[in-house]
Amino acid sequence: MKDLIILTGPTAVGKTALSINLAKAVGGEIISADSMQVYKHMDIGTAKVTPEEMDGVKHYLIDAINPTEDFHVVRFKEMVLSAMDEIYAKGKIPIICGGTGFYIQAILYDIQFTEQEIDCAYRRSLEKFAEEKGNEALHDKLKEIDPESAESIPAANRKRVIRALEYHHQTGEKISVHNAREKERKSPYNFAYFVLNDDRKLLYNRIDKRVDIMMESGLLDEVKALMEMGCKAGMTSMDAIGYKELLAYFSNDISLEDAVELIKKNSRNYAKRQLTWFRREKEVVWLDKTILKSDSEILDSIMTTLKEKGII
Repeated sequence: MKDLIILTGPTAVGKTALSINLAKAVGGEIISADSMQVYKHMDIGTAKVTPEEMDGVKHYLIDAINPTEDFHVVRFKEMVLSAMDEIYAKGKIPIICGGTGFYIQAILYDIQFTEQEIDCAYRRSLEKFAEEKGNEALHDKLKEIDPESAESIPAANRKRVIRALEYHHQTGEKISVHNAREKERKSPYNFAYFVLNDDRKLLYNRIDKRVDIMMESGLLDEVKALMEMGCKAGMTSMDAIGYKELLAYFSNDISLEDAVELIKKNSRNYAKRQLTWFRREKEVVWLDKTILKSDSEILDSIMTTLKEKGII
C-alpha cells in the first residue's frame, strides 16, 4: 500500500504553514484539496498560498485552471491521481492539504462517480428554478426525492443540491444511496488523516480578521477584474465565499458593508460545516491547538503518528 498524508481543518485554522513544515520534515509534496485555489486570478479571496510561503515545496492544483471553467469532484480526482503518480515516482510522499472534505474522501476511498453525460437542459432548468424561486424551494425538491441527502446538504449549497437532483434524474437512484455504498469502501492507501482545530471563538475571530485583511489587500479589485474577464454569478468559481457576496454588491443588491459582513458570516458557517464533516470521518487524528500550543508541538505529534503508521 502506498503512503498518503492528509492535513485538513476549517478555514483560517493555519493549515498552510503547517503543511509546508510537514512537507519539509517528511520529504513530501503538497496537493491542494481546496476547490477554489485551483483557479487562476483568485488569490486574495481564497487565501491562496504564495510562492514565498511555499518556500521551495512543490504544490499541485494551485492556479491550474481558468475561473470561467467548471470544476467538480470527478475532475479533481483525475488531477490529484495524476499528481500523486508524479510524487510517488520521485520517491516522495503526497500530502493532501485543504478544507474540501468531500473531495478528500473521494481520493482516500477511491470513490467512483458515474460520469453520466450531463443533461444541460435539465441542469439549466434547475438553475433557472433556483434563480426564480430561491435556494429553499430548490432544496424542497430534493427533500421530496431524497430526504437523507437534503438532511446533509444545506440549501445554501446550490451546486450540491443540483448535483443530487441531477444524479437522481440521470440514474433513478438517490445520491445518498450511492454515497452510503461508496462510504463502505476501504482505503487503498496506508494513510494518516489529520484535522487541525482550534477554540471556536479564536477561530471565528481569525476568520473575521482575515476578511478585513482581504478587503484591505484589494479583494474588491480582484472581483472587478474577474468580472471583466467574463466571470459572473452562477459559475463554479463565482460561487466561492468572498466572490458571490461582492458580485451581489456590484449588482447593487446589497451595500458593501453588508457584503463584507455576509462574507464573515458565510465563512464562519462554512468552518462549522467543515468541522461537522470531519467529525463524521473514520480514522481521523485531531490536532487541537488549545492543547498543542506551539507549531513544533503540533509537528511532533504528527511525526509520532506517522512513525506509528510506518509512513516515515
